Amino acid sequence: MLAAARHQAIVDAVQRERVVRVSDLAAQLGVSLMTVRRDIEQLEEGGKLERIHGGAKLPGDASAHEPGFELKSTQLTAEKRAIAVAAAGLVQEGMAVGLSAGTTTWALARELTGGPRITVVTNSMRIADLFHPGGSTVILIGGERTPSDALVGPIATGALKQLHLDVLFLGVHGMDADAGFTTPNLLEAETDRAFVAAARKTVVLADHTKWGMLGISSIAALDDVDEVISDAGLSAEAQRVLGERAKLRVVAA
Repeated sequence: MLAAARHQAIVDAVQRERVVRVSDLAAQLGVSLMTVRRDIEQLEEGGKLERIHGGAKLPGDASAHEPGFELKSTQLTAEKRAIAVAAAGLVQEGMAVGLSAGTTTWALARELTGGPRITVVTNSMRIADLFHPGGSTVILIGGERTPSDALVGPIATGALKQLHLDVLFLGVHGMDADAGFTTPNLLEAETDRAFVAAARKTVVLADHTKWGMLGISSIAALDDVDEVISDAGLSAEAQRVLGERAKLRVVAA
């Protein structure tokens, strides 16, 4: 493949995935890691992307940037609903269910509103609103509000330390082989870690675009969770890595 064609393929991948890994690009393009690194360096000089450790990302697409709920809720709706339907099958009558804030967990909440009576523990005001009025009990923890409508901080983590959950459904900003599950908000990472500590079982709900995304703070390692539910757009390499570290379920949108 000529250099110009490789460069265009790399730019297309970055624009599509936001963050790409050198190893994935090398496998896709059939070239060496050194060739990809050299291509990325040249593309960075031209302002087409930005180099990061082990890969590249969109220029200015900072690891601390956090898109708002309204924007994220309009993206990949079919994939998120398929993930939500699969996750809903894990919920049984009488369970204490944790739902972290996020648009995929919000999609799950919509599936659960007409389901068995449960106790919902959440740090999302939007999720809490879906269950009211209704047959399930909702515990909305307090805290400071983020752009993704999560309640976070010391009040949130303090509340979670007093609770015991049968299962936690965790939404994440990104998934990475080394960094694990991440978020761009430091306080949200702390709150999510408290959610994980309070749960007997943790299930991550994440569409395929989350693979390779890096938030500034890690929530948990890939093998710290029990299951990951994603969609069929997840790359073969991502499926291999996740499947080796946790139970992985891939659903069709």
